[in-house]
Amino acid sequence: MTTTAYARDPRTPSLVARLDALRTLAGRFPLSLLELGMRVAVGATFFKSGMNKFESFDTAVELFREEYKLPLLPPEIAAYLGTTVELCAPVLLVLGLFARLGAAALLVMTLTIQFLVYPGNWTEHLMWASILAYVLSRGPGALSIDRIIAFNLFGRR
Repeated sequence: MTTTAYARDPRTPSLVARLDALRTLAGRFPLSLLELGMRVAVGATFFKSGMNKFESFDTAVELFREEYKLPLLPPEIAAYLGTTVELCAPVLLVLGLFARLGAAALLVMTLTIQFLVYPGNWTEHLMWASILAYVLSRGPGALSIDRIIAFNLFGRR
């Protein structure tokens, strides 16, 4: 029995070379757009929730009283604080203005939701927390007001 060796055309790139070319191409995608996209995605989620509470504050208080049942805080105060954070922090996050402060506030809220309200939704909370921890540790990125302020104040990126 004979084996036939197939000669590969040297002009055809190998699978490894093609995969490396794709990896290199993907690496050229601007990180600043990914950072902005992450900030907008998480910010929009929390802002929408805040608007729902704001539009029907009595319902929000009932949610905090009957469903969320946070310890240590009366439902009225918890509803007011939650709504305020959900309306203010996402704006900071999306604009990239004091974005780390906004990310920290939303991260605390995310951890509160995870451990005290909906522990079963850990996959969604992990996604939010990961994005917020990224912004908290690395900053909002090049497409942010914080970057403009830092450049003007300190002459650096």
